[in-house]
Amino acid sequence: MDIKTESNTGTEKRRPRSTEICLRARGVTKVFGLGRNKTVAVDNVDLDLYKGEVISIVGESGSGKTTFAKLLLGLINESEGEIQFLGKKRDIRSHSKRREYWKNIQAIFQDPFSSFNIFNKIDTVLLDCINMRGGRRLPRQQKIEMMTEACSFVNLKFEELTNKYPFELSGGQQQRLMIARIFLLKPQILVADEPTSMIDACSRATILDMLMQLRDEIGMTVIFITHDIGLAYYVSDSVYIMERGRFVESGSADDVILNPKEPYTKRLLNDVPKIYEEWDLSTV
Repeated sequence: MDIKTESNTGTEKRRPRSTEICLRARGVTKVFGLGRNKTVAVDNVDLDLYKGEVISIVGESGSGKTTFAKLLLGLINESEGEIQFLGKKRDIRSHSKRREYWKNIQAIFQDPFSSFNIFNKIDTVLLDCINMRGGRRLPRQQKIEMMTEACSFVNLKFEELTNKYPFELSGGQQQRLMIARIFLLKPQILVADEPTSMIDACSRATILDMLMQLRDEIGMTVIFITHDIGLAYYVSDSVYIMERGRFVESGSADDVILNPKEPYTKRLLNDVPKIYEEWDLSTV
């Protein structure tokens, strides 16, 4: 996405920040390995995430952004530091507490092919979402209507998906199905790791607008994990630039993208192809 020439920038979508912090990280560090083989993937990171805010964590592959996302989701444990949810230290030590936490924070992963249980049909995937939100005792017909509405929200037809397995769908359809899950779950926080990586260019803006619509309807907070700095500018209220496990620059999307201060941020911006300039391929 060409930042300077994009006619419908995200500036129209930005809104005042809420004063309510829903997720906070303090000194969060993740170390893999021991001794000489030790790798510090996330290095003493702080983050305050406000209700209804859309942020993007931007960095190259290996910068630590996906590891940090897994820490926020509770999929891996931090080596040091603390994560707070709704003003209290997060406690996900038991299965029941993790399940309760995951009602409030969900993810769309970059690789949809490994995101679904290959033994569960699409009906089961969607029904699990309804049950998780307390709808287990709803009439069967009402559940079908809810699943149909969720699929329709992402331009899929439930009647064409029923009794199929996720692996029978294309990558783009699977990513849409993941967003349909979010429509049913309505979490407080969504972590979207390259959510449009499997979707054709014509559909990306539509999918992003769907996520923004969900944000507006239910006050959902969204964290985008991406290497696409143009996408970050389009969708975000705030942008965090990550290099080698640390946030090297952060602020409003306009400040960080239009007035970068750090050399690393400037290099990321310089790597964005510009349609009005001849591309320099000498470094490729």
